[in-house]
Amino acid sequence: MEKCSFIPHDPSLQLLQTLQKLLPGAIVETVVDGQTTHAVDAGVLQALLNTPVVNQNAERYTFTWPGKQAAGALANLPSFMALRPNREKSLHFSTTRNLFIEGENLEVLRLLRETYLNQVKIIYIDPPYNTGNDYLYPDDFPKRRRLPAAIGPV
Repeated sequence: MEKCSFIPHDPSLQLLQTLQKLLPGAIVETVVDGQTTHAVDAGVLQALLNTPVVNQNAERYTFTWPGKQAAGALANLPSFMALRPNREKSLHFSTTRNLFIEGENLEVLRLLRETYLNQVKIIYIDPPYNTGNDYLYPDDFPKRRRLPAAIGPV
């Protein structure tokens, strides 16, 4: 098996470095758990952008669910995997513009983000049927009564 060595990419660190290049005054050093680290100064960021910076608890429109923050943190972890082609099972490997990738969804998406950033047009992800439980997708929804777009005086 061919081995490859690489330094895993940390998207959070790259974003912080990009922000530091664009707005150096917004990045400060601080101590967290006894370790010196870089952090974003929200007040300075707000002043530099000349726009309000909203904290997580502020009232606003958002799409959220329990576990969303943990999922975002998990998605931004560096990947220690690599994509390996299977030329024997591939059809027209060197000329196709399509890829079939088999693996754990989140890990593969992390790898694609690094390797094919801004190059992927569409991704089909097979739902997790291998959970060990019955997985029935409710795809037969009854038509719901539509409400009028505007309600005026009666």
